[in-house]
Amino acid sequence: MKTIYVNPKDVERKWWIIDAEGKRLGHVAVKAVELLRGKHKPEYVPFHELGDYVIIINAGKVEVSGNKAKDKLYYRHTGYPGGLKVENFNEKIAKKPTFPIEAAVRGMLPHTPMGRKLFRNLKVYEGAEHPHGAQKPQTMVIE
Repeated sequence: MKTIYVNPKDVERKWWIIDAEGKRLGHVAVKAVELLRGKHKPEYVPFHELGDYVIIINAGKVEVSGNKAKDKLYYRHTGYPGGLKVENFNEKIAKKPTFPIEAAVRGMLPHTPMGRKLFRNLKVYEGAEHPHGAQKPQTMVIE
């Protein structure tokens, strides 16, 4: 048998909306990555970009379970000696509500040029409004 590969230019791409209000951070990120990579499509292959576009709204209202709100830490370094900065989930979501979802999705994507391209297909918004109404996105329900 011969394996048939689909040209990425010939694949129809859809737009999906995921409402993160009241949902767990990991559940939202896993569903977003599945749609971004195209794993829900029968023509999926790991080395082609066949995924869809994903819009995540209400990112500021995402939840984490247990004590993660105060125990989950995000690290960054200024580049100077002694410049390690640490913030927990609550502090980070208060400053930049889209960051926890973006960081979770980025960590689940491949750390390659294709992963960086796929990450550009993700749009995350703090509130319920987004400027992508012309694309006629479909709503994804996460339990």
